[in-house]
Amino acid sequence: MAKLSLDNRQVPVRVEVSEATRDDLARIGALRVPTAGGGSVPLDAVADIRITEGPSAIERLNRERLVTIGANLPPGVPLGTATARFNEIVASVQLPPGVHTAESGDAEVQQELATSFVNSMILGLLLVLTVLILLFRSVIQPFTILFSLPLAIGGVAAALILTQSPVSMPVMIGILMLMGIVTKNAILLVDFAVEMRARGMTRFEAVVEAGHKRARPIVMTSIAMSAGMLPSALGVGEGGSFRAPMATAVIGGIIASTMLSLVVVPSFFLIMDDLQRVASWVFGRFVGAKEEEPAAPDPRDLAAALDDRQAEIAALEARLLRLEGDRPHRLPGGLHVAE
Repeated sequence: MAKLSLDNRQVPVRVEVSEATRDDLARIGALRVPTAGGGSVPLDAVADIRITEGPSAIERLNRERLVTIGANLPPGVPLGTATARFNEIVASVQLPPGVHTAESGDAEVQQELATSFVNSMILGLLLVLTVLILLFRSVIQPFTILFSLPLAIGGVAAALILTQSPVSMPVMIGILMLMGIVTKNAILLVDFAVEMRARGMTRFEAVVEAGHKRARPIVMTSIAMSAGMLPSALGVGEGGSFRAPMATAVIGGIIASTMLSLVVVPSFFLIMDDLQRVASWVFGRFVGAKEEEPAAPDPRDLAAALDDRQAEIAALEARLLRLEGDRPHRLPGGLHVAE
């Protein structure tokens, strides 16, 4: 673009043709344009000049021209299905060079939500794994609890299919909440089995005892949670249609995980115990023998030792009193008077 030097500034120079020339295509085509060799040619020699429609405004994003295509979804079609279908159509069309597509609006928000959900799940699982390793003092056994999490996914999928509900933000929130409930049920079983083994039971007896003693609290908690979610699943109250998919996913996941956890978690516990034995046999020679913690003393032995110590203290106090009684008193003049 030509510029005019004015003092210390350079002012851009723009030339505008008259209105009569702008209305006449022949005059526009006769305009001279410079060439690379330094000469000039008519405009119609290098371009096709015709009257047509163009954009009233040019929008840009990241220094690229932007064209937005929007559509209203028909009833019953979820956003994810529509986005996948649009991507299939775009893939079948040969776009001009330099042209690419990118999601925006609700589709972009949904993609960001899915990415955030995956990150939240990974961070949550890592945090749960860290806490379980510290709780059970084992690296392998906590995976028994993590392997129980997929048990709820089948129930969530079945519930959403039966109610014809799409996977949306409330459903993802419900899945996050469901992971905590399923983890809690598995922890009840595994922790009780570990405690029973510490008391001298075999691993099979410990697993059976854990299933027998922990089945009632697990079932009661699941029933209470499902009953609490039932009004939301029925869409009762204002905004019920928004909360219904979340409650439906939670109820389906709770039912499936409750029925399967009492069977699958004990089986995983036995498998992980065998794997822990193999790992200890393989890596034990490199790590060294595990330090055995001293056994807790019997409370009756502690009580007897305490009684003996108190009797010794009483005997020492009596001896001190006798010694104090046999000691002579010294008068101020240096004389000793025996009692």
